[in-house]
Amino acid sequence: MAESPNRRKAPFRGAKAARSPLGQQASSYFSHHRKVARDSARRLRQAPVASLMTWTVMGVALALPVALMLLLASLQGVSTGWESSARVTAYLAQDVTLDQAELLKQTLGNDSRVADVELIDRDTALDEFRASSGLEDALDYLNDNPLPHTLLVTPSDGSRTADGVQTLFAVVEGMDGVEQVQVDLGWLQRLNAMTELLGRAAWALAILLSAAVVLVIGNTVRLSIENRRDEILVAKLVGGTDAFVRRPFLYTGAWFGLGGGVVAWLLLQLSLWWLSGPVERLSGLYHSDFSLNSLTFDGILALIIAAMLLGWLGAWIAVKRHLDDIEPGEIAGG
Repeated sequence: MAESPNRRKAPFRGAKAARSPLGQQASSYFSHHRKVARDSARRLRQAPVASLMTWTVMGVALALPVALMLLLASLQGVSTGWESSARVTAYLAQDVTLDQAELLKQTLGNDSRVADVELIDRDTALDEFRASSGLEDALDYLNDNPLPHTLLVTPSDGSRTADGVQTLFAVVEGMDGVEQVQVDLGWLQRLNAMTELLGRAAWALAILLSAAVVLVIGNTVRLSIENRRDEILVAKLVGGTDAFVRRPFLYTGAWFGLGGGVVAWLLLQLSLWWLSGPVERLSGLYHSDFSLNSLTFDGILALIIAAMLLGWLGAWIAVKRHLDDIEPGEIAGG
């Protein structure tokens, strides 16, 4: 009876032993990755000046296109607000009666592209002009009211764009009884064109600077490969695979990318802090709510991940290019 518990546990130990080789391989694999990652980070810490210079170069290269994209996002937010507040002003002919103006208002109000129509009759317009202009005495000499009935047309949400307002402008202008239509969208269209141009320039700059980052990391890793040539030869002599030899340099590139991404984020935060005061004063002078956008948490994470991928790519290219040139036969030939 005393041996029965041991007999019951025997099958469990056998199953565990059967699974242990695979588990040991996985544990050894991840343990080696952790060891290589720590060793790569330690090597960077041993050369702080060179590592900091590389991180700074990467940070500046990554911060420039991101800063330009943040500026464009801020400008697009402001232009969207201006587009949403754009209204079409229709001045009716002098012979249009108030009843006819009401009919035009109702007709425009039934249009799906119109959110609201406000009618300002000529008497109300004259009273407002009299109160705001300070020309009460001069206006008393007028025999007739020179001001027309006016319709203020607010576009719907789907039409609050430069193209949508332009279409509504053409519709209102073609209505009977409308003498003049006014809406100033030329500056907004020019702003949108400039924003689109700057957006493409930002992407071109991002591609060029990303290529520069890859080249910088590739050159740095190439120097590291040359410095560790003997170590690589020994690893290949004892049967080390290309993946085994390549792994430390790939982690080095990833660490460089991580540091460059953090430096880029710090540079962006410092620049936003330095520019926030002048931007607030300038927007206050123009009675605008313009402000510079900062990176969100998702943006920061995307920046760091992109930097690490660029660092890994630069290291992979360097290793692929130079590792094949190092063969164990060099020792025998030496």
